[in-house]
Amino acid sequence: MRKFLRRASDYRHQLLHRPGLGWLGNWLDQPACWSLNRRKVARGVALGLCTGLLPGPPKRLSALVLGLLLRVNVPAALLATLYSNPLTILPIYFLAYSCGLLLLGDPAAGTMSQPPAWEEQSGWQWAGQMLDWLLALGWPLLLGLLVLGLLLSILGYVAVMLSWRCAVARNWKNRKAARGSC
Repeated sequence: MRKFLRRASDYRHQLLHRPGLGWLGNWLDQPACWSLNRRKVARGVALGLCTGLLPGPPKRLSALVLGLLLRVNVPAALLATLYSNPLTILPIYFLAYSCGLLLLGDPAAGTMSQPPAWEEQSGWQWAGQMLDWLLALGWPLLLGLLVLGLLLSILGYVAVMLSWRCAVARNWKNRKAARGSC
């Protein structure tokens, strides 16, 4: 993963010299947002897991903007949003809705209404219907998304910190064994 993030970090210079993206150079070329240290990557993953619960393209845009503002690792934040996609978003939202119902004290409520269909609609019409559907689900979904986002962020942060620490310990052990020390 570290090699992939390093390649993405090196690619930013090529990306920022493209004709249409030159004006973004001052914001996107902050070294703090591309550094590969344990805390920045863990914070980036936590941010990406939290913003990944937003529907559609705003999740990546919000991960990018918040990553730049909070100075976390931006590639890690953008990669972490990929867990929610058109195949997984409905089960995730159902889990959030059920969690919200439990927290609000209504565990007997049955099912969610069906989301709007994509066929024979323009993007704006579907987006409007999707927003109406989300608003109709109300407080249980909102509370569930907040709790699920917080929980995923904490779990992602801890997982990255622990896996990074284990990888460093393993590398030290391998170096020590290669030198012949006990």
